[in-house]
Amino acid sequence: MPSSKPPTGSESHKSPDAPQQPGRPTPPEAPELIWLRPERTGRGPRPAHSRDSIAAAAIGIADAEGLDAVSMRRVAAALGAGTMSLYNYVPKKEHLLDLMLDAVTGEYRLPPAPSGDVRADLADLAHQQLGICRRHPWLPALLLARPSLGPNALRYTDHFLAVTAPTGLGGGARMEAMALFNGFITQFAQYEQTAAAGAKWQAELVGYLGQAAASGDFPHLAQAFATAGPPADPDKAFDRTLDRVISAILAPT
Repeated sequence: MPSSKPPTGSESHKSPDAPQQPGRPTPPEAPELIWLRPERTGRGPRPAHSRDSIAAAAIGIADAEGLDAVSMRRVAAALGAGTMSLYNYVPKKEHLLDLMLDAVTGEYRLPPAPSGDVRADLADLAHQQLGICRRHPWLPALLLARPSLGPNALRYTDHFLAVTAPTGLGGGARMEAMALFNGFITQFAQYEQTAAAGAKWQAELVGYLGQAAASGDFPHLAQAFATAGPPADPDKAFDRTLDRVISAILAPT
């Protein structure tokens, strides 16, 4: 993809040293955040594509081939559009990633209002998020690298704050709790993928840790291994750890 945004019908690139025409104001710089850019100006014919359709095409490619396969050229081809014309809708690839993140965040099924059972509502959100991450294996790494707050993410955030309102925590503390909550789920999903993709690595890691525990140099590790039992079912391990995370969120400060 190009390293900079190509010119569109409403913008042009000028040399920094080019003289400005007297009496003509310098056009304002376009916002960096795509959510501050209007999807369409309202002038001219109706656009052939939308942000939703562009995000859906990109997600389809990422689900099938991974995030590295997503490019402006591939998305344009999937839409039957010219690559350069796609920049009229999405000025750069980072904006495309933001659209993808917000589109999958729209997969949450949020109730009109919390039930009042904070623990149950948080558990429901957690299982929904894990399901979304499992459906889109590229998502955890992107969430950790480029968090985004598009319209769907704002709805999720507002719902999380409503769910945790009965805790009595202030707004800032509840935002921190949301970061802890989402971070745990995202990293759990990412570790799941790593373990599934690297069975040999996983087996070697267990063997290596077993040797370390048996050496006598790490008594607390040896004790943990002695009482750990067989490998836990991933869903049960998730629920057990999630319960601890929720307890930490609900604990009085």
